[in-house]
Amino acid sequence: MRHTKFALAAVAAAAAAVIAGCGGGSGPRAGDQTPKVKYSAQIVFGDSLSDIGTYAVGTVKALGGGKFTINGNNTSVNEALTGLTWTELLANQVGLGTQCPYMTGLEGDATKGFNVPVATNTSCNNYAQGGARVTNPVGPGNKATGSALGALTVPVAKQISNHLAKVGGKFKGDELVLVMAGGNDILEGLDELSKNATAAGTAAGAQTFATSLVGQLAAGAPNPQTAAQSIGLAVASEAARPGHTDTSVVQAAVTAAVMAGNTSAGSPAVYGPMVAKAQADATAAGTKAGADYAAAHGPDLVAALGQAGAELVALVKNQLLANGAKFVVVNNMPDVASTPSGLAQDANTRTLIGAMVKAFNDQLTNGLATEANVQLVDVYFVSHDQATNPAPYGLTNVKDPACDLASPKNPLASSLTCNGGNLKAGDVSHYSYADSVHPTPFNHKLLARYVSEKMALKGWM
Repeated sequence: MRHTKFALAAVAAAAAAVIAGCGGGSGPRAGDQTPKVKYSAQIVFGDSLSDIGTYAVGTVKALGGGKFTINGNNTSVNEALTGLTWTELLANQVGLGTQCPYMTGLEGDATKGFNVPVATNTSCNNYAQGGARVTNPVGPGNKATGSALGALTVPVAKQISNHLAKVGGKFKGDELVLVMAGGNDILEGLDELSKNATAAGTAAGAQTFATSLVGQLAAGAPNPQTAAQSIGLAVASEAARPGHTDTSVVQAAVTAAVMAGNTSAGSPAVYGPMVAKAQADATAAGTKAGADYAAAHGPDLVAALGQAGAELVALVKNQLLANGAKFVVVNNMPDVASTPSGLAQDANTRTLIGAMVKAFNDQLTNGLATEANVQLVDVYFVSHDQATNPAPYGLTNVKDPACDLASPKNPLASSLTCNGGNLKAGDVSHYSYADSVHPTPFNHKLLARYVSEKMALKGWM
């Protein structure tokens, strides 16, 4: 687990944020809601946590979705079900009103309504997109991953360059700039690790199965060494044949064993237990090989997240601050290991996730904490505290999704198409998560209040 050192003032600020998050009115300037700074615009760069409708088109829109939360204004059911994200709430708080996505569209399966022409709206300043990574253009849901959705996943680096191109390369200096990213770099890294570990396990399992079965069948032949060669060749030949099955491979091995002199091997009563043992051996070998692969390559993911954090720092310094941005809020990565998705992983994977988050956040702290024009918000701290101590925040569930993610109620199994019509039974308005990783509108409200508290302490609100 990450242990962050806080100055006394930061601890006090966090405590004040908890009170604010619970609906309290105390804290700095509690009776004065006039913003200290008048912003001309709110510019948002990031991923699904800040996306306000990039994919609210085609089938996604028809299903009542578009944002990665509980979609729609369901305040008639519960006042917490606003359908608003933290960036929208913050915009309202600083007097900037309704926000809109800079880009909309999908590049997926047209037969499913997931292919909608990409459009840009130059009057909109929210560039965040679900699936976006820091610099890599291929994030979760992108067509390059094989996803039918075809999410655009324009990375933060490109989002920033799109904005600079729109405004002539410079910020005016009175914009509120919000940045939050990194989660998809973790998700894609873990997905790739899982695929490769599975492939390693499958290969090891197949090899062990063949070796075990061949050895057992050959042992009953007059010349075990010669028999093993012929049975092994038969197994390899059948396994390489297009259309082969596990049954056909076993049959090829048995036939070769009989021809090599182990005549009793032709009986299912004889070769059946051999197959069962070979399968057990294969399972054990495959499990070990997969685990060994994950353990060996987990550090690569930690390094990759450190690199992603360094890249985000460079973008903030070289593309935002260097080009005139003076009010830049950067949220670090939340406690991903404590999300429903993280909790579903084994202990080793959760430890790896924690190390990846720490590597990313450490880069932000080391690179941005002393920048006068940056407010670095420790979202990890508050999200971890919510996961371990939810009651003071008004949260009633921090482990389960509020949305019913089963088909046909939710064909995408995602908060992207979650709304008031496909929630779980009961009052889920104060759940922390809409799906396995994305916040509910209530948790978005907590985040907006936490960010605004930090801005107020800095004199930006």
